[in-house]
Amino acid sequence: MSENSEKPDTGAQTPPARVQSEVREATEPSASNERPGQPFELAVLALQNTTLFPETVVPLAVGRQRSVAAVEAALATPEKLIACITVRPESTAGADATPSELYSVGTLVMIKRMERLDDTMHIIAQGTERIKVLDWKQQEPLRAVVQILPEPRIVDPEEVEATKRNVQAMIQQALALLPGVPPEVRVAILGSVEPVRLAYFLGSILNLGLEQEQKMLEAETADELLHLAHVYLARELEIIQLRSKITSEAQSEMDKAQRDYVLRQQMKAIQKELGEDETGERAEAEMLRERLTAADLPEDVRKESERELKRLERLPAAAPDYHVIRTYLDYVLELPWRKSSEDKLDLIEARQILDEDHYGLEDVKERILEFLAVIKLRPDTKSPILCFVGPPGVGKTSLGRSIARALGRQFERLSLGGMRDEAELRGHRRTYIGSMPGRIIQSIRRAGVNNPVVMLDEIDKLGNDFRGDPASALLEILDPQQNNTFRDHYLDLPFDLSKVFFIATANQMGPIAPPLRDRMEVINLAGYSDPEKLQIARRYLIPRQIKENGLNEAQLIIADEAIELIAARYTREAGVRQLERNIGSIARKVALKIAQGQVESVTIAPPDIKDYQGAPKFYPEQARKELPAGVATGMAWTEMGGEVLFIEATLLPGGKGLTITGQLGEVMQESARAAQSYLWSHAAEFGISAEMFRDYGVHLHVPAGAIPKDGPSAGVSITAALASLYTGRRVRPDTAMTGEITLSGLVFPVGGIKEKVLAAHRAGIRRIILPLRNEPDVEEIPEDVNKELQIAFISRINEVVDVALEMLVSNPPPPVPLGRDHAASQPASETVAVREV
Repeated sequence: MSENSEKPDTGAQTPPARVQSEVREATEPSASNERPGQPFELAVLALQNTTLFPETVVPLAVGRQRSVAAVEAALATPEKLIACITVRPESTAGADATPSELYSVGTLVMIKRMERLDDTMHIIAQGTERIKVLDWKQQEPLRAVVQILPEPRIVDPEEVEATKRNVQAMIQQALALLPGVPPEVRVAILGSVEPVRLAYFLGSILNLGLEQEQKMLEAETADELLHLAHVYLARELEIIQLRSKITSEAQSEMDKAQRDYVLRQQMKAIQKELGEDETGERAEAEMLRERLTAADLPEDVRKESERELKRLERLPAAAPDYHVIRTYLDYVLELPWRKSSEDKLDLIEARQILDEDHYGLEDVKERILEFLAVIKLRPDTKSPILCFVGPPGVGKTSLGRSIARALGRQFERLSLGGMRDEAELRGHRRTYIGSMPGRIIQSIRRAGVNNPVVMLDEIDKLGNDFRGDPASALLEILDPQQNNTFRDHYLDLPFDLSKVFFIATANQMGPIAPPLRDRMEVINLAGYSDPEKLQIARRYLIPRQIKENGLNEAQLIIADEAIELIAARYTREAGVRQLERNIGSIARKVALKIAQGQVESVTIAPPDIKDYQGAPKFYPEQARKELPAGVATGMAWTEMGGEVLFIEATLLPGGKGLTITGQLGEVMQESARAAQSYLWSHAAEFGISAEMFRDYGVHLHVPAGAIPKDGPSAGVSITAALASLYTGRRVRPDTAMTGEITLSGLVFPVGGIKEKVLAAHRAGIRRIILPLRNEPDVEEIPEDVNKELQIAFISRINEVVDVALEMLVSNPPPPVPLGRDHAASQPASETVAVREV
């Protein structure tokens, strides 16, 4: 632009005298930095991928038309001066960049020599001063009004001198590791006295990168300039040392991650030749960003994911955190944050599915249909949290699958048995190597929806140790008021678990902590009666085993009587797991005969069971046809279902007190003492001579002595046995009883009524004595069993004596110990653990 331009004049159009003097002096030191030079206009050469420093000489190749025009304009002036300004690294235009894409600080350069080769100009450029652009005059070629900046001043001479000496020491270390450096370079470096010249010289020979070089060029003080040179030189020295170490000691043990990082920094210019192009890393990050954009994520989750993705983009693939962040983002993007499956709301179809998969269990089926009805009326309702409690083999786990099928949801099962580490549920924090989310989040990820049916199997078998208490972690997971913001330690993001249908299973409620028990709706699954086992075997077990063993219905027929025999003599369980195992054993033996061509089909009758299964394994307690005085029939509950047990008592002439055997627990022993104390205190009421308590001791025994027994519900049975012993009146052999007693003569209710009554019915007993307050529990007994029973309800001990004991028809014989004929017939090895409720 001319001086007559409409824009205001920014100053003289020729370099100041000080600059002309410097040009004449060539490489002499620059003028004093007490005041900057006056603005002047000159041509500008845009430099790409390099920064030119004052007091340095650099060869340049100029080929672009605009750059050639700028050099020619400079050569046309007497001073041959041109401004060299670096293009910003984010620019994509290269040497054709616009003024806004150039830095504002550059170097005033004098062209020392120029040669033309074809269309390219080769020049030798010597930096003289730092300059700052004040205004751009034109773009073709580039011209600008610039101002010479003062030389960086020294603020703290002592600090500058100390830093310079450190720099020279590091230079000597570097030269010792680089024997190929020319001698003149060594002399120039070590002989440099001026700290500014030394820093600029280092900036020109070190491959620092545009941003670092520009920071050095723009430094206003020698202190800052030398500090930057010190930092960058230290990094380069470390690279040189590592390079020397790698070359000379191939077997040295150097950290791989650090080595890869240093090598990549050193060899960026030749990454393609090494096969380490970053294109693959950028493509992977771009793929993750596309997935993140397309994913339906909550706002806080998206914000955290984008932050992690930015970290990933800044890391090399060999960095330790790269794969940690990559795996984390995969988990976040694969979780169904807002994806739900559609529930089946056809109540009739759901009922049909539940009936197809399970026989009976009306309470559970009714609860599921209630939940479906609520969803139908209020779709945003929270899922219930159920806990199925029952003995093994009653179908708790399979019932969970059936519920998921009826609802049309995904099903996931987590086995909690033996789990001791709280992190198994909550996940491990990402600070640990190999960390991963907890099993709850993993199951949600596998299901692919945020409303699956998740079964927490064997919740009563959770453990705890120094790693934490998993049961405590479940307090949040199973609380509908808290689990909508569940935070897994690995994700550290809130995930909504309120839509998950949690179903826990347990064999007993005792080991479950009360706070955890309070968060679940408990549904008890009692053992099956013999008719129910027959129906289950006929409908489910036999068809399944026939199919699994390659047979058809015509090749294997099992009579109902044979199934009942197997259930009674070859299994001892409240469920049907052992029954199915025995049916499978028979099916395999039949398959062998058919495969060998011995038979075409087999019908199994009761006499054939012994040939297939061997001798009976169990001989259940049966009602005794006649009970001597001092023997009563009780009922017990175990994890395997109900059991019948006999309470036996005998007088010990000349003995004292009460002797108890049969491995009875503390509670059961206290019940025996309470029963004797009550009878002693009310001896006249029951027609018992007080001398019997003074002259005779009592030995109380419960058969199956190898099996521990405990609980308060044997109080009524023990009282009946002792009353029979003292009065000489026998207990009715068709009667079994249960209930807790007190010293005041009251009878309290007990648990496990259904299991106990079913066990008594299996043993042939048809008369039951129960506490009055257990009358509502009778409704749970199957109707076919209930109609064959006569149930008496009592509230006081004296009613037990009236209902259970036979009338005295003659004078009782003198009391003698029980003989061998009255001993329990059941071997200890064939009994199961009895645990009263």
